[in-house]
Amino acid sequence: MVIPSLSSVVAPRHMRGFTLIELMITVAVIGILASIAYPSYTDYVRRSRIAEATGDLSAARVRLEQFYQDNRNYGSTAAACTVPMPVSGSGAFNYSCAWGATASNQSFLITATGIGAMAGYTFTVDNNNNRTTTAFVGAAGLPLPCWLTKRGSAC
Repeated sequence: MVIPSLSSVVAPRHMRGFTLIELMITVAVIGILASIAYPSYTDYVRRSRIAEATGDLSAARVRLEQFYQDNRNYGSTAAACTVPMPVSGSGAFNYSCAWGATASNQSFLITATGIGAMAGYTFTVDNNNNRTTTAFVGAAGLPLPCWLTKRGSAC
């Protein structure tokens, strides 16, 4: 039996694997891609949660209008409304309902207030379907008479 020499078993020095320079370049490229992708991803998640909140506000408004058709009032009190408020599926917003501009059960104001990562975002809708953005991170001139959906948008 012939035992191969050590030099024939071990690969030549230039074929053993990656050099430190190659690994550092790979890490740098991954870091650059991540620094671009992560802010875009978080902005996308934020916009989806805003869409969820505005959709929930619209749905709650429709339920209150249906209640009004049956009862000739919105059933709102100074602190609550008779229809159940939405529960945020993502846990990003709390919803509240109270009297609107008339300070009686003939009006309502539903508010979605951001919590956690969405703190600093607040949207409202009233019985006249007036949609208002009262807090939006990075926006100036608040309150605005519309629902802002992304950074840099306007009414």
